[in-house]
Amino acid sequence: MRLSALLSLAARPKLPKGYRHGTWRPGTAAERLRNPPGLRRKKIFVEPISREDWKVFRGDTVQVLTGKDAGKQAMVTQVVRARNWVVVEGLNTHYRYINRNAKYSSTYIASEAPLLLNQISLVDPEDRKPTEVDWRYTEEGERVRVSLRTGRIIPLPLRQRRDGIVPEQWIDGPKDTSVDDALDKTYTPSLKTFEEEIMDAMGIVETRRAKKSYWY
Repeated sequence: MRLSALLSLAARPKLPKGYRHGTWRPGTAAERLRNPPGLRRKKIFVEPISREDWKVFRGDTVQVLTGKDAGKQAMVTQVVRARNWVVVEGLNTHYRYINRNAKYSSTYIASEAPLLLNQISLVDPEDRKPTEVDWRYTEEGERVRVSLRTGRIIPLPLRQRRDGIVPEQWIDGPKDTSVDDALDKTYTPSLKTFEEEIMDAMGIVETRRAKKSYWY
């Protein structure tokens, strides 16, 4: 297993038994505020969908099938697989108050509520119409999403990091470290300590010897 995979497993918070997932990422301050220790909630049963069968990703364009925004299309901004949820940009919104306290009346903002997978449908980029999709393999062995209505391949959206940056579209700036500089080996390992390496570099000769010490 790669080191990055081990670090990601170590950084993943351990969820308690019966944890209820929401739109807040586990481990964040907002999530801890809404799920304090000892809080017990009614269990929610969700239809299990394996990671291999999941078809909607962040960055996809979908069309809402039910509700007040039925027929409208927008981009998926968040996916919560534990609840079969997707959050669509600017659709299925409700208004709520935030930052209410004794000195401030609060702010009234629009918030996007999640939608279930059966309430949305992927949009074919060729004709901008909703369609059902299925995973299939090309002749080269590549796993792709195929529209069941037209048979066309629906490409996967570019993968975004948590900060919204798409690595394939990133352009290095003047202060960014290049890949060659990052991979350049500038350190030669040795059996000397850090202090001994500094003494050799500066030409310092130490003739003193440490006094013997005993642990008992």
